[in-house]
Amino acid sequence: MNVHSQERIQHWLAERTRRHFFRDCGVGLGTIAFNSLLGQLQARHLPAIDPARPMGARIPPLPARAKNVIFLHMAGAPSQLELFEDKPKLRELHGKTPPKSLMEGKRFAFIKGTPKMLGPMFKYQQHGQSGMWFSENIPHIGGIADEMTMFRTCKTNLFNHAPAKLFMNTGTGIFGRPSMGSWVTYGLGSENQNLPGFIVMCPGGYPIQESQNWQSGFLPGIYQGTHIDTRHTAVEKLIEHIKNRGLSLAEQRRQLDFIQTLNRRHAARRQKDAQLEARIQSFELAYRMQMDATDAFDVNREPKHIRELYGEGTQARQLLIARRLVERGVRFVQVWHGSGQPWDNHDDIEVNHRRLAGQCDQGIGALLKDLKQRGLLDETLVLWGGEFGRTPTVELPTPGSNAGKINGRDHNHHGFTMWRAGGGAKGGSVYGATDEFGYFATKDRVHVHDFNATILHLLGLDHERLTYRHAGRDFRLTDVYGHVVKELLT
Repeated sequence: MNVHSQERIQHWLAERTRRHFFRDCGVGLGTIAFNSLLGQLQARHLPAIDPARPMGARIPPLPARAKNVIFLHMAGAPSQLELFEDKPKLRELHGKTPPKSLMEGKRFAFIKGTPKMLGPMFKYQQHGQSGMWFSENIPHIGGIADEMTMFRTCKTNLFNHAPAKLFMNTGTGIFGRPSMGSWVTYGLGSENQNLPGFIVMCPGGYPIQESQNWQSGFLPGIYQGTHIDTRHTAVEKLIEHIKNRGLSLAEQRRQLDFIQTLNRRHAARRQKDAQLEARIQSFELAYRMQMDATDAFDVNREPKHIRELYGEGTQARQLLIARRLVERGVRFVQVWHGSGQPWDNHDDIEVNHRRLAGQCDQGIGALLKDLKQRGLLDETLVLWGGEFGRTPTVELPTPGSNAGKINGRDHNHHGFTMWRAGGGAKGGSVYGATDEFGYFATKDRVHVHDFNATILHLLGLDHERLTYRHAGRDFRLTDVYGHVVKELLT
C-alpha cells in the first residue's frame, strides 16, 4: 500500500464519526456475543466460568461486604461547593480577585484571564448524629448522612467531560476499555439469569461517548451493560420488542427449543465457539425476560406509599426500579440523571443546581431508606458522583458563550466530592480535605483508581488480580494504579 492510499484510508476513518461507529456497534440483547475464547477469559483467582452459564453467580475469591452495586452517575460534574462543601473563606472572598497561588500555572477548560471568586450559592446545615454538613438544597440526602462515607478529595486525570466520563466509568480516557459494571459482572456473574447482570438506565438518549460508558470492551459481550431508555414508562417501550405479539409463550418455547437444538448441534461441531455459545444464551435470556422484565420495571406494582416515598419524575422512577432490580439479583445497576450532561452548569449555577437537586434529592434519600428497611442496604453498595467537580472561581463570559453571565463555575479535577453508602461503607464518615477554597485536595487524596479499587474490594475482588489478557498484556479496571482505602473499611 502506497503512502497516498494510506492517507485516503486515514481520512475516511477520521470522517467516520464516533456516533456512527458506536451506533453501529449496538448494545441490545440481540447483539450479546463473546469476542474471545473462554480459555482467554479466566483470571487466575476467579472460579471457573461455565461456558453454558457465563453469567452464573460466582463466589468472590475474597470476603465480600457487598453483593450488588447501584451507581448514581450525575453527568456534567456537580459542584461540590453547592452540595457538600461550605467554605467560609470562599464566602468571605466572594467577588474578589483570587490569590495568585490559586491561578498561576493552572490549566482550565474555559477560564481565560483572571476570574473572580464565587462563594457557595446555598446555606449549609448539619445532619445526623455525625453532624455532616449538607447544602440546604439536598435535605433528603442530608437525612441519610449516617449511612454514607463522604470522599471530599477525589481526583481524576482529565478535566473535559467526554474523556473524564470514560475515565470515571472505565478507568481510562481511551476508547475500547471495559466499564466498571462489565468488570464486576465478569468477576461475579449475576444472581438472576432472567435479567441482564448489568443494566444502565439513561432517559432521553445517550450521554456523551454514548455506550462507551457501559461497554464490555475486549471482555466478552455478555458482560456489556444493557441500556434502558427510562423516559418511557410502559415496559414495552422501555425495552423494545420485549414481547412477541404473534406467538404465545408456549409457541415461542417450542420454536426456541427447535432452534436451540440446531444451534447446539452446530456448536458441538465448532468445538466451544464462545461467540456462538453467547448467542445461544442471548436467545434464552430474551425469552425469559418477557416475564421477569415486565415485573421488574413496572413500578405501579409497588404500594402507593412506596411510590410516594420516592416522589415524582423520571429520576425518582429510575431509583425505584434500581431497588427492584437489585432486589431481584441484578449485579450492577447504573442510574444516569437525565440525558446528556445536565449538571454541566457553566452559568446560572444557583438556578440549575436547585432544579437538578430537586429532581433527585427525595428519590436518593428514599432509595437508601427503602434498601435499609428491606434489609438490602448491608449488601448493596450505593455510589454517587460525577466525572469531576467545579472551580471556586467564576467562569468569565466569552463572546458566544454563557450569554454574558458571570454566575457559573469551570471544571475542577483537582479535588471534588463523591460518596458511597451501604455494603461495607463506614457510615457518617468524611475522608480527606480540600483547601480553604474547595479547589485542591490537601489531605488523603482519593484518585479514581483508588475509589474503584476500594469498590472491587468491598465486592470481594482484588483489583490487581481481576485481569483479562488482551493484545499481549493483562488489563484491569485500575490499569497499573490504585490502592484500597482501608481506613474506611468496616
